[in-house]
Amino acid sequence: MKIFILGMLSIVIPLEATESLSKHFNPMDVFELEYVSNPQISPNGTQIIYIRNSMDIMKDRRRTELWSLTSDGANHRRLTSGSGQESQPYWSPDGTRLAYVSKENGSSQIYLFWVDSGQTTKLTQLLEAPQGITFSPNGNYIAFSMLVRDDPPQLAKLPRKPPDADWAKPPMFIDRVRNRADGQGYLPHGYQHLFVLPAAGGTPRQVTSGSFHHRSAPVWTPDSKALVFSANRNADWEYEVRNSEIYTVSVDDLTIVALTNRNGPDHSPTVSPDGHHIAYVGYDDRVRTYQVSHLYLMDIDGHIKQVLTESLDRTISNPVWAPDGQGIFFQYDDKGNTKLAHITLDGELRVLANDLGGTSYGRPYSGGSFSIAEDGSFTFTLTRPHHPAEVAFGALDGTGIRSLTELNEDVLGHKKLGEVEEIWFESSFDGREIQGWIVKPPDFEPGRKYPLILEIHGGPISNYGDRFSAENQLYATAGYVVLYANPRGSTSYGEEFGDLLFHNYPAEDYDDLMSGVNAVISRGYIDEDNLFVTGGSAGGIMTAWIVGKTSRFRAAVAAKPVINWYSKVLVADNYFNYHKYRYPGSPWENPEIYMKFSPISLVGNVTTPTMLLTGDADLRTPLSESEQFFHALKLRRIDTALVRIPGASHNIVARPSQLIAKISYVLAWFEKYREVPLSGTTRGQR
Repeated sequence: MKIFILGMLSIVIPLEATESLSKHFNPMDVFELEYVSNPQISPNGTQIIYIRNSMDIMKDRRRTELWSLTSDGANHRRLTSGSGQESQPYWSPDGTRLAYVSKENGSSQIYLFWVDSGQTTKLTQLLEAPQGITFSPNGNYIAFSMLVRDDPPQLAKLPRKPPDADWAKPPMFIDRVRNRADGQGYLPHGYQHLFVLPAAGGTPRQVTSGSFHHRSAPVWTPDSKALVFSANRNADWEYEVRNSEIYTVSVDDLTIVALTNRNGPDHSPTVSPDGHHIAYVGYDDRVRTYQVSHLYLMDIDGHIKQVLTESLDRTISNPVWAPDGQGIFFQYDDKGNTKLAHITLDGELRVLANDLGGTSYGRPYSGGSFSIAEDGSFTFTLTRPHHPAEVAFGALDGTGIRSLTELNEDVLGHKKLGEVEEIWFESSFDGREIQGWIVKPPDFEPGRKYPLILEIHGGPISNYGDRFSAENQLYATAGYVVLYANPRGSTSYGEEFGDLLFHNYPAEDYDDLMSGVNAVISRGYIDEDNLFVTGGSAGGIMTAWIVGKTSRFRAAVAAKPVINWYSKVLVADNYFNYHKYRYPGSPWENPEIYMKFSPISLVGNVTTPTMLLTGDADLRTPLSESEQFFHALKLRRIDTALVRIPGASHNIVARPSQLIAKISYVLAWFEKYREVPLSGTTRGQR
């Protein structure tokens, strides 16, 4: 075995894998990956602006630049010459200008780009970052949302410190329900409000008011006289966190009118071209873990509401009216694949494109986006297992889908990646069909036995699919077969399947995953003495649960897990949700339920060497969760280790080097306990 030193990282990869790094995907290739996000097609359908995401190896961060190309794939070039922190491109209605946000001088500001001249100007001097920028239909204004700060509350009046005195920082008085957010820390005091800015430059004007957040991207009415938006302006908004309504606000007299009124989320409004209707997404909250969000239609004044996708048992997202007003575009996940669809007002649905996604390059989660031109042509982010998101183009009739970019051809074109194969298998619990995917080593030999890694997705209300995954490809390069699957509770299989975890998590999803392992073993190329398991977040929970239920895995890595639901739901940044939607009642009301589903309850059964891996700034699954399992295993004298990722939040792979480090530690832990490592040395006997 060789040990490769990459900067500060020790990377342990089997010998035969290291000898062919030049032809296989390797850890340092992570810095060379690029992917597309937020492609925006011009109104006339001839030009596409997109965000080109790349990795800066010297600053260890993601660069975001605006690039342009024509809809036939020609004239591919960078649009601006900024600092590499550009976002939110949005076309003017006539296609002559492009608004976008840039952190050119350290703060996020709105800029305007003129297509004919290539000139750029900064429009704002905002104190906070703008979100959801959008042009008015007449092209005269730009709407956006932005935080308006308040002074923090002060309970005690403190004496003034003497000049130049070195006193401790004053206490922080906290009285809000939601006071922290993972990746942000303690939240500033204030509320998100909507603003309108003259497109020629000037002073933004605040158009919403009140002690409520208005975080959704605003949508203009066709006459440019009002904004339509989603917000939770209900009296009990701090506790009814899933509730929201659709509102309008007049940009003249600032009158706010509620158009919906039900218990549940109503969001993502889009206004018909004639201004007569609003389409939006939502559901009636029945207090379940997972509920399908449908597409609704109502009159512009909120009357005559109807559901358009009642027969589609899938969650709808990102609705956009067709330019002719006869239908609506949207995307949804189906069996691990994200689709772009069009539905008429009569309910006739057509799938126009598959394979949207590729913006989560580490693991194969859903995502991606699209935009529509006036002739119904569209652009979207296209991914497949062998590449992250690229720019793709298609027509309203669903024909001529083609990829316009090959951003990763230079790094992946000459690499041999692991083959990704779909697999379906029956759960041993109830015979349900479960979908998964197998990633094989790049030079897979059918007659050989390979170690297996079961890699489990987070959420758990989310899904994996046939999308690019740098992490799984690196596992495959190291000589492992990888299984990833969508056990019960995963999205894209309908409401009943997704809600099977209600008051029951983790539970039979364990049986689903073990059935998947058995299904791969039955194919004859897995070394049953070398099975390994890992996962992050909900996948980390399930990893810790698995080693408490079985000893069949030689080693495990639980990344950012929940170990004790009692402590998790009272210290995490999203603590206010669980007592309604995950478990019945609060922890002090039903402590036995919270302990029943906590991996710590099974720690006495664990014999598997288990490593914990968590960011020390994680507020979603705090480090104390991992420490509980680590300390318990130490007390029981079970092989264990704790890896802290300095400064990392719940997204422990936010920086490229962190993704490399995560994979390196996982592989090193597994190699430590392999019965017969790929280098041929016997070790790791338990």
